[in-house]
Amino acid sequence: MKSYQEMSREELLREKEALEAEYKKYQNRGLKLDMSRGKPSQEQLDLSMGMMDVLSPYSDLACEDGTDCRNYGVLDGIHEAKVLIGDMMECNPDNIIIYGNSSLNIMYDTISRSMTHGVMGSTPWCKLDKVKFLCPVPGYDRHFAITEYFGIEMINVPMLSTGPDMDMVEKLVSEDEAIKGIWCVPKYSNPQGITYSDETVRRFARLKPAAKDFRIYWDNAYCVHHLYDLDQDHLIEILAECKRAGNPDLVYKFSSTSKISFPGSGVAAIATSANNLEDIKKQLKIQTIGHDKVNQLRHVRFFKDVHGITEHMRKHAASLRPKFEMILDTFGEELDGLGVGKWYSPKGGYFITYETLEGCAKKVVKKAMKAGVVMTPAGAPFPYGKDPEDSVIRISPSFPELEDLTLATRIFVVCVKLVSIEKILEERGNE
Repeated sequence: MKSYQEMSREELLREKEALEAEYKKYQNRGLKLDMSRGKPSQEQLDLSMGMMDVLSPYSDLACEDGTDCRNYGVLDGIHEAKVLIGDMMECNPDNIIIYGNSSLNIMYDTISRSMTHGVMGSTPWCKLDKVKFLCPVPGYDRHFAITEYFGIEMINVPMLSTGPDMDMVEKLVSEDEAIKGIWCVPKYSNPQGITYSDETVRRFARLKPAAKDFRIYWDNAYCVHHLYDLDQDHLIEILAECKRAGNPDLVYKFSSTSKISFPGSGVAAIATSANNLEDIKKQLKIQTIGHDKVNQLRHVRFFKDVHGITEHMRKHAASLRPKFEMILDTFGEELDGLGVGKWYSPKGGYFITYETLEGCAKKVVKKAMKAGVVMTPAGAPFPYGKDPEDSVIRISPSFPELEDLTLATRIFVVCVKLVSIEKILEERGNE
């Protein structure tokens, strides 16, 4: 396939005319298609409907230790839920606290507690002149929203194929005690689908931060979210690596069943060292008497054990895989060789990232919206919503039906081609 850069001006104008005619047809259809958020589809939600039947008015709602799940108590979660989620997170149940449905809620609480009361006896962040956070980019917009909300200065760290640029991470955290943390989505990262290499994880575990209250915010949201049974990424376990490195308190590890059972009523957890857990529980016992134990019990009885989760996630993969493959196949057929950007082919997770030519992402998203396709705003995967190169677009394949997604992908491709041709023509006009 001839790249656009190799085409003459006349060839580009002919291509542009044909694409504009196709684009106009889409506009005239009055479409309303949404690829903006990583929400499970109705088909995926239906996979967990059996959870509604595992408890009934006649069920025994007592835990294995006899605790009545209908009543107050059990601050850190019922034991069998800690075993289930611990196996999923590859962590000892003794190092886990089970919360409500949202891991994002735990992360917000963790930042908030650090602001007001500090970390394990350190100075509360709100009393410091400056607090900074490292943000691998592109990354998860809701992570960045939390630190922005608290007025924490965010520093971009480039993502490589192996994870964050660890040379930069090591240098920054060792030199600046104002840097208190780093956001990480280490497996099938949001939005690129990158899994951190073994070396990257080990370098994280061996960090020597200037700030004693520095923590790694390890959001392993997609730990079991594979697209394929055999071709899967592997992530080594960070807590064990930190312990081996003599840094047991360095990491907070988060996970949830939000994209496993029901996003609105799953269970979330934090796993960390005994010292960190003790610090967290000081706040938690003031904040709550305990989270929803009935829901924790419901998850245990539905999944039974981690093997039940694994089998369940195979069903999710069967729903998601055709959507991912359709988008990636379409990109390969329509865009490969044109020189109009690049994309990643993840083996799991919830997103596909497309990188346009520099300065084109916002225009592509805007043009797609005018044709009836809603996408995540360009710039969202960056702190403050500012993509320095205006090139990254996050695509969320999960929610639409395959037929709608296929049409939306076709429109997206047309928009990428049009905006790219316009950029190339404009650059040539300035030569």
